[in-house]
Amino acid sequence: MQHLKHCQGLAQVFLIRNQSSRLSKSVIPSLSVWDGHLSCRWRSTGGHGRQKYFNNRLPKFRFALAGLLAGTGAVFAYKLHQDKVQWAATSAQLRVTQTSDLPVYTLEEVTKHCSLDSGVWVTYKGGVYDITEFVSMHPGGDKILLAAGGSLEPYWALYAVHQQDHVLELLSEYKIGVLNPESYKKQESANPLDPYSAEPTRHPALQINSLKPFNAEPPASILSDNYITPSVIFFKRNHLPVPRVDPEAYRLEIEGLPGGVVSLSLSELKSRFPKHTITATLQCAGNRRSEMNEVKQVKGLNWGIAAISNATWSGARLRDVLLSYGFGPEVAAKAKHVQFEGLDKDVTGTAYGASVPLNKAMSEEGDVLLAYEMNGEDLPPDHGYPVRVVVPGVVGARNVKWLGKIVVSDEESKSHWQQNDYKGFSPGTDWDTVDFKSAPAIQELPIQSAITHPAEGTSVDRSDGEVTVKGYAWSGGGREVVRVDVSVDGGKTWHVAQLRTSDQEQHPAPPPPPGRAWAWKLWEIDVPIPQRAQELEIVCKAVDSSYNTQPDTVAPIWNLRGVLSNAWHRVKVKVSEGF
Repeated sequence: MQHLKHCQGLAQVFLIRNQSSRLSKSVIPSLSVWDGHLSCRWRSTGGHGRQKYFNNRLPKFRFALAGLLAGTGAVFAYKLHQDKVQWAATSAQLRVTQTSDLPVYTLEEVTKHCSLDSGVWVTYKGGVYDITEFVSMHPGGDKILLAAGGSLEPYWALYAVHQQDHVLELLSEYKIGVLNPESYKKQESANPLDPYSAEPTRHPALQINSLKPFNAEPPASILSDNYITPSVIFFKRNHLPVPRVDPEAYRLEIEGLPGGVVSLSLSELKSRFPKHTITATLQCAGNRRSEMNEVKQVKGLNWGIAAISNATWSGARLRDVLLSYGFGPEVAAKAKHVQFEGLDKDVTGTAYGASVPLNKAMSEEGDVLLAYEMNGEDLPPDHGYPVRVVVPGVVGARNVKWLGKIVVSDEESKSHWQQNDYKGFSPGTDWDTVDFKSAPAIQELPIQSAITHPAEGTSVDRSDGEVTVKGYAWSGGGREVVRVDVSVDGGKTWHVAQLRTSDQEQHPAPPPPPGRAWAWKLWEIDVPIPQRAQELEIVCKAVDSSYNTQPDTVAPIWNLRGVLSNAWHRVKVKVSEGF
């Protein structure tokens, strides 16, 4: 009887939960015995006569709806929260049963269903799926219609994050049949090559967070070994496949100036404008996201503390280029932003894009570069060859790589990554209530520091008397780091670390001009090991020239995208007796 009550309650919830959902059209429960378990099964007759069965041999249902925000490489999840849908104490998911009597379709039949009017059918690995009712819920918007009447594989090859268990499970709910063998063979032969097949070679030391698109960070243990991060281990943050650009054919277009569209070749960019060099740190908005995941799960790549690196960048000043082609008071009176578009594009031909405020782009002290060199050499492919914009002091997402277009405009970039990502929200905002239009796009980043040595869970020898602690510190907006405080007892007592501004301790770099401290500072300190301590909780916090400092814990700054994670960094190590 308990099983029967459970099935009846489940039917009521399905019907009440969302009257507009596909399950509320016609849901018919039936009971059967499966492997000795009483099962509750559902048959939906909504949408082109399909019949779908849901097996509830396991009593708890968790309905996860996830997908890719077009081109980001990060999952932008619409989550129907588990705490709202509790059926019983077990954690198993409801699984879609696979029936042996599914209809068989030809490709010709599938291609007829290519719009919302005729129904949206797609294929995946030989299966046929009617996703008409899912289109409006797709986190990536109507880009899913590109696959209507055809195969998902070419698009999921580009957005490889789709190929995860929860996404495949969601897709399986919409299965209505299979392709006949001839159609499947024909479709397989027609699928394009993997768009990631020509990616550049990467250093084996990199810790990979995502292969397609490629995203990786260096091991924390080597991050602070060099003031200037070697290009091969500089963190990699790609949103799409790395484009292959012929430097001889490369053209940089500039729009929004009085003389009309400007088109610059690489050689013209190098020869017509003075070459400037800056040392600047770039940091991903999601650096240290993993610590937010420890508080509560967020959506995005699980970066550790090393999605930050420091390099020298050389190229033409954006200011010089725009002034040369007619930027003046008339343009300045109307324009408010400078937009950037990359040559990396998604399946619709939409480029990665971002923008920065005009005053940053045109300021003599802004040091915004159209960079063509990194650490004294041509930009590597992963870092934007042949030209990228470097906007020092600003979040990495605005430093657009493989730069193809600049637009001086009165509007921010319309890009998804400017409008619907890389924004911060209250800890109380969730995926049901978030409104990306309500928050400004991240530009300057807050004060940051982290411990690179010793590592979490390692040991120090009591007989050494001291523990050596190393790390990095940086602040956005050109604000100089003026102090790093270090504690080995969880913040009860503090010590001031020594700061380093070059790889040669005897020859430190001169202090930067006020407001132009673009590069990080490495720091180091030897701290006495407290007597009788069995474990050390090592903590660091930095202070910048505006006396901004880091919050002490993660929870108050937690947000659903896991960005702007800059709480005190904490590392626990054991104290060994050194026998």
